[in-house]
Amino acid sequence: MPSNKGKDEDNKGTSQRGFASMDEEKQREIASKGGHAAHEKGTAHEFTSEEAREAGRKGGHAAHEKGTAHEFTSEEAREAGRKGGHAAHEKGTAHEFSSEEAREAGRKGGHSRGKGDSEDEDKSSSSTRGGTSEQHAEAGRQSHKNR
Repeated sequence: MPSNKGKDEDNKGTSQRGFASMDEEKQREIASKGGHAAHEKGTAHEFTSEEAREAGRKGGHAAHEKGTAHEFTSEEAREAGRKGGHAAHEKGTAHEFSSEEAREAGRKGGHSRGKGDSEDEDKSSSSTRGGTSEQHAEAGRQSHKNR
């Protein structure tokens, strides 16, 4: 009769030993300790912005496929965008729009907000946040003069 040493009857030939046999929470705990130790030693992998972007993209796709992705409300998305914009400006990595780009973004923003589709028709020209696309473009031109 073959030996059953290291085998578990319920797991059909899998061992009760090793990292893979641990529950996910225990694996995370151990991996986290390893990550912290690597950072303390200075041997941890430092991701480039491109590698981080790619990892985030893959994670987002996987989460959407599994149905576990967070669905942002419009308010959450607005807040995340605002924080990202502030961080980029502080780091000096924010995109500086040309007046043409600002005008186009304002025009697209007005259209995506359902301009003209609102129940309150008399607000349609000022329904974009803080003014019309023409006003945004003018503000953009003026802000570039001050640099």
